[in-house]
Amino acid sequence: MTDDTKGEDDVTDNTHPPTGGSARLNTSVAHNARVWNYWIGGKDNYEVDQQVGEHVATMFPVIREVARADRDFLGRAVTHLAAERGVRQFLDVGTGLPTVDNTHEIAQRVSPDSRIVYVDNDPIVLVHARTLLTSTPEGVTDYIDADVHDPAAIVERAAGTLDLGQPVAVMLLGILNFVLDTDKAREIVRELVAAVPSGSFLVLTHPTFDAEYGGEGNIPAMEFWNENAVPPITARSHAEIASFLDGLELVEPGLVSCSRWRPEDGSAAVVPQLGAVAVKP
Repeated sequence: MTDDTKGEDDVTDNTHPPTGGSARLNTSVAHNARVWNYWIGGKDNYEVDQQVGEHVATMFPVIREVARADRDFLGRAVTHLAAERGVRQFLDVGTGLPTVDNTHEIAQRVSPDSRIVYVDNDPIVLVHARTLLTSTPEGVTDYIDADVHDPAAIVERAAGTLDLGQPVAVMLLGILNFVLDTDKAREIVRELVAAVPSGSFLVLTHPTFDAEYGGEGNIPAMEFWNENAVPPITARSHAEIASFLDGLELVEPGLVSCSRWRPEDGSAAVVPQLGAVAVKP
């Protein structure tokens, strides 16, 4: 997907314009998508994002490892689903800023006819989605400007690109932590999973405050975040995060530190970010 910029691939601008009137780009307050981009070494961030990002990293030094581990998990999960499970459709909710090896690049590397729909509601993500996301000629990459709190709108608009009668990988990486009410988060997952058929997958990552994962530091770091950045965020226990997967069949090794989900390096350090892939029976 692109606007007037084309690379080697013949692509079409499939970016959908905002429906609900996204908030205008605000560079005076740190924003998660940009701070996350800063933590993984990206350049699409502002001084305020760097300042908040550095302060959080001082309070909670593992946060950069968390960001990298989450990104690496995405790569392994998408590769597994595309190469070993035959998934050709991905609904990536809470996309964040494009970087190296985005979902569509990984999936289309395995199967060029893969179809990917990205969903986010940050204005800066929309700007970069128009210019940076591309697709193979055989596949499709689309972008929807929508909010995770409105899953019905996401499903309705995703159906314009994805065949919801065929398996879809619903990807919720680091996004349910911005839904502060746990019951509401469960409802969102249920509605998204209900919209896709048997044989579809849910891919999930979420921060935890559980001590066994080194997550105690998430609590003060998130308190600082919620006072100085947007949107507000929360961590949850393993049990709470596991509840989002109710009714689904976990792919081995289950709900674990995302760095330990089928790692290439078996000695990867545990991080306080849980990850799982589950299939809809």
